[in-house]
Amino acid sequence: LAAELDADSVLVFGDSVRPSAPTATALPASARDAASWVRPAVERAIARGRALVVLTDGLLDDAAALGELPSGSRVEIVSSARARAGPDAAVSAVEAPRVAVGGDSIEIRATIVADTAGAPAGTVAATLDGVPLAFAPLSSLGAWGEALVTLRVVAPRGATGRSALLRVAVRVPGDLEARNDTVTVTLEIAPAAGAVVLSTSPDQDVRFALALLRGTLALPARAFLQIARDEWRAEGSLSKLSEADVRRAVERAPLIMLHGDTSVFGPPARLGRLRAPLVLMPMPSEQEGATDWYASAPSDASPLSPALSGIVWDSLPPVSLTVSDPASGAAANVARAPSRGAEWVALDARAGRRGAGRAIVSGRSLPRRTVVVAASGFWRWQFRGGHSADTFAALWGGIFDWLAEERADARAALPTGEGGALRAGDPVQWRRAGSDDSVVRMTVIPRGRAAARAESVSLRFTAGVNVASGPALAAGIYDVTMPGGTAVLAVNASREWLPRRATVRAGPVGSGAPPPAGAAPRLRGSVWPFALVLALLCAEWIWRRRIGLR
Repeated sequence: LAAELDADSVLVFGDSVRPSAPTATALPASARDAASWVRPAVERAIARGRALVVLTDGLLDDAAALGELPSGSRVEIVSSARARAGPDAAVSAVEAPRVAVGGDSIEIRATIVADTAGAPAGTVAATLDGVPLAFAPLSSLGAWGEALVTLRVVAPRGATGRSALLRVAVRVPGDLEARNDTVTVTLEIAPAAGAVVLSTSPDQDVRFALALLRGTLALPARAFLQIARDEWRAEGSLSKLSEADVRRAVERAPLIMLHGDTSVFGPPARLGRLRAPLVLMPMPSEQEGATDWYASAPSDASPLSPALSGIVWDSLPPVSLTVSDPASGAAANVARAPSRGAEWVALDARAGRRGAGRAIVSGRSLPRRTVVVAASGFWRWQFRGGHSADTFAALWGGIFDWLAEERADARAALPTGEGGALRAGDPVQWRRAGSDDSVVRMTVIPRGRAAARAESVSLRFTAGVNVASGPALAAGIYDVTMPGGTAVLAVNASREWLPRRATVRAGPVGSGAPPPAGAAPRLRGSVWPFALVLALLCAEWIWRRRIGLR
């Protein structure tokens, strides 16, 4: 079709854009790119002031970019082999901890999606280095159906201190596309817990902090939850534990986090090893929780300042303050208790953004490294996503890095594991670990490829930023060598193979043309629905006041 258009120039686009001769022999026989980004081609057309004819199967990653094209541009839909009628089920995402302690129970959450023809009932199975761990039945899915399957497995004992490949696969009868059936992630088996978390009032703060510890920070953690008086459960398996078992785990812990009643086992300063770092996070009172407190950075510098630099504090949800002294559990003034004996304050909170600042995150180095978090509700930051979630990760990542003296892992950098699974065409995100160098050089070697060559990759960490982006990799397993140790990267097949709806339709695009399917007007882009909702809320408030309610 491209050869028949009699075009004076042809651009092949996808994960990159490159020119091609407008002849059938010069054009690629099939699409091999790992993405479908059309914006680079759109920008070239705009720069030249030329109309663009886009040949696509309709599955563009950035269809909204077509609206910027000069008039006269259009889209032609070309059917692909994947459009065949038939069942297709795919594993679109896998959520699993990046690190676990041998013998611990871990939870794996797999998202299964179907194509336009749906998928019959089947099974979802998890394996570790080829050894079956667990499987679960999968119900039949309709057109574009989606299912969340949860698998609980036990990390193998006796195989600690290594990186294993955790594979989650879906199997349905008559499946048409095998390249989207499996997702592989890396699971590091640690010999012992790197942190122990005790919570007498389990909530979302603990849940998200644990996910960050085991995911982005790759720190093996065990959590013990008190669900009733003198009744402790192990997080994950929810198996019963005696108070003596919990005390023994705390005494051996290299890092301790106390949440809720921080004096449940006596004064926190006497808990655990003499030099074991502490995180103290008491629960807020109902009185203070009724006021909206907003976090802000103090003027004084702290060890967390580099991690928290560049954050727009006005965009964050409120938190709730604590009115007890976390060191003793006794009632105290919230403005003085968190910073009592503190060497630095990393975070303040202000009532309604206008009140006096009160310390909510402070720390000291002696006699042991201790961080007091005198607030809760940080889970709202993570739950909102985007910038707020990045701030949550920066705050808790900075806290745990400082507690571990920034040497929780000897390796120079670790893959962040964001998004659940790395795919071909996605840049690899790395987090600084055991190195202070601004440039980290590593060697990447693909496994199982004949005549495979080692590639050198350099990561550059700018001042105050602990995350750097590396180049995208083709699907496969890679062994990475870096200062301080090694790592294993599992890169899965491109997102191009996942079932998804068309994002663009055939017809004119650009100036004066209808917007593409992916850029259709949405309800939240209109003012009138919000005005109507606001008017109804005001009317309800007036009615409640009239009948004596508040």
